[in-house]
Amino acid sequence: MGTQEAINNIIRLVGGQGNINKVWHCMTRLRFDLIDDNKVDQNEIKKLPGVLGAQLQSDQFQVIIGPKVNTWYEHMLSVMDDNAPSETESAKGRKSLVSLFMDTVSGVFGPIVPAIAGAGMIKGLLAGLIALKVVSAKSETVMIIDLIASGVFYFLPFFLAVSASKIFKTNEYLAAAIAACLMYPSLIDAAKALATHQEGAVSALWLLNAIPVSVFNYSASVIPVIFSILTLSYIHRWVDSIMPDVLKTVFTPTLTLFIGALAALVVIGPIGIWLGKGLALFIEGLFSVSASFAGLIVGAIRPIAILTGMHHAMTPIALQNFSDRGYDMLMPMMFMANMAIAGATFAIWRLSKDRQEKTVTLSAAISALLGITEPALFGVLTRYKKAFIAATVASSLASAFIAFFGVRLYGYILSSIFSLPAYIGPYFMFALAGVAMALVLSFVLTTLLVGKERAEQKP
Repeated sequence: MGTQEAINNIIRLVGGQGNINKVWHCMTRLRFDLIDDNKVDQNEIKKLPGVLGAQLQSDQFQVIIGPKVNTWYEHMLSVMDDNAPSETESAKGRKSLVSLFMDTVSGVFGPIVPAIAGAGMIKGLLAGLIALKVVSAKSETVMIIDLIASGVFYFLPFFLAVSASKIFKTNEYLAAAIAACLMYPSLIDAAKALATHQEGAVSALWLLNAIPVSVFNYSASVIPVIFSILTLSYIHRWVDSIMPDVLKTVFTPTLTLFIGALAALVVIGPIGIWLGKGLALFIEGLFSVSASFAGLIVGAIRPIAILTGMHHAMTPIALQNFSDRGYDMLMPMMFMANMAIAGATFAIWRLSKDRQEKTVTLSAAISALLGITEPALFGVLTRYKKAFIAATVASSLASAFIAFFGVRLYGYILSSIFSLPAYIGPYFMFALAGVAMALVLSFVLTTLLVGKERAEQKP
């Protein structure tokens, strides 16, 4: 039986195209969002040549293929048509908004996990070498290695745009063009000028002296790009439906790009950025109530803030604290969140049976331990919601614990396991206990929650 025949059988055994809401893939698995899970014949799917396993997990039906999953996915796309119901029509009625959001983020980030995992590992190792003073932070060697590691994160909107275009079924080149608008140097330079209070800096650029385009730096942003491409998909379909056939070739992409770019620059992008700023103000208010209470809340929202790209809003608060007070209590909480994410990811690594998945998961876990959590969050924890919850709980409790004892930093440093020497002093033992709590608690909770879920799914 060839790959194409196996794909046809998979489609039939999951209930046919009419039962498939959405399909995407990660490093080793085809992932299905189905309308009716009861129509799936798991046992027959497991018997297909080339299929290493199948399971229903976290509202997804997963077919384990291994390293050849991308080839299988391309074969599947070649036989899928547009008759299957879209996620906007059916999934909303059967999933919570949180599940929809997590599935969408997982679907968008799944294909680009190799890039962010590789870059994250390089970035984390480099940070460790700098912290241990093996290399000088100002050397040209570090500069070159950093540009290799940081390029993926800086230009993340382009990766997200192309991947999201496949999830939302729109033109990937138009999607990349939208990302290019958000990343255009004149906009980023204007944002940097505003941030550094340069003379002549402006907070908005005006189109026809009537429409404001707010000046923001969208590099490494997540939510503005994903929602901009979602909007683009609707705009593209609408423009194409009203455009006469003779004009479609030229004017459909023209009008789609113009309207989509304006929507991203004027509405969607600024909303995403202002949500982040609102988060920053909210955190400042929490510290005025109680440091422990702030730790409980900050620890809880930190993982989802990283997931949405709003975590950057916390950094200016920390920097301002260093300037005003000479110390900061927020960054230690960020440290606890990173360790909790690492602990949950290590647990998934231990629970994984597939060799390829174990390799990717271990890399993501080590990267999180070294302070780069995106590979772990986007590549692993969005696929295991109970693991994400476990990491959030551990992050919250560990952050509240260190805040109660007043753990603080006196200078900015990456939230990595190599950051521990920076805590040496009166608060070191409490920082060490917090790291242990975050790692162990998230590991144990993930093992219990995800392990129990897997045990219940075994035939």
